[in-house]
Amino acid sequence: MTLTVLTDDQISGLVSNLTREELQRFMGVLSGALHEYSTATTVPAEAAGGGGSSSGGKENVVPEIHQPERTSIRSSATGATTLFMPSSSSVGTGVKVVTLTSPSADEENEPPKETIRPTGAITLFSPHGTPLGFLHASTLTAFRTALASLLLISKRDPSHLKTFTVFGTGAQAYWHIRLSLSLLGPHIRQINILSRSFSPAVSSLLNSFLTCPLRETEGWSSTQFSILTPAHNEYSRLLEEQLLDSDVIICCTPSTTPLWDGGVLTSHEGRQKGRLIVAVGSYKPNMQEIPQ
Repeated sequence: MTLTVLTDDQISGLVSNLTREELQRFMGVLSGALHEYSTATTVPAEAAGGGGSSSGGKENVVPEIHQPERTSIRSSATGATTLFMPSSSSVGTGVKVVTLTSPSADEENEPPKETIRPTGAITLFSPHGTPLGFLHASTLTAFRTALASLLLISKRDPSHLKTFTVFGTGAQAYWHIRLSLSLLGPHIRQINILSRSFSPAVSSLLNSFLTCPLRETEGWSSTQFSILTPAHNEYSRLLEEQLLDSDVIICCTPSTTPLWDGGVLTSHEGRQKGRLIVAVGSYKPNMQEIPQ
């Protein structure tokens, strides 16, 4: 049986230039997988090796999909966190391992020794345990997460998807913006990007969209982009304005404090229209992007 190995560059090359139709097919596949998982598809116990039947004469059933809670460790050598995420179904088993630098309340007295952007791999196995694939996880994870978010975004009326506000400048932020533009480009008029500082990552993110060769083809050549950081003298006022103008707010940060004041969107003015808020950055209990 063939073992497929894909590097991050190879995966990026595969997903970076999808047509709108190809993107919609990916969305359909992911939608089906999420439905299968959320509805707890089951199989007879005999098929799973359980045997027996219930006292009422009905077959015992066992979950077909298993996704144990992920576990994590922290390296004393690098100060980084490694996450272990197993999953199994009738078609096989997968294990995702990702390492990244993570700001955490219980780590403030022992900061990371170096910055490690999320990186790792996904290993895929057949139902019998035969290795089938080894895939670099960086781009694939960001693409997958953004694709899941897009399933929700695409449910809204496109005429109400004119302004997006995105917190973060990493791969998650890039793919959320990129896929939204690919699917809804002609409708999106403004992309607001918020960052802790105007770093090289911000410049790179902005440049990736301003120089994208697909702007005309996908219909977003007139979309405007803005960058806002706390260094701006009127950051608080501009942040509030951007949040109030937003149709979609996307949070892609490991922040341990809310990214905005909760009163902004619960005020009388804030309740004048509905907004979709997508928050994907938190992966530990102490992390919080959305105000309570």
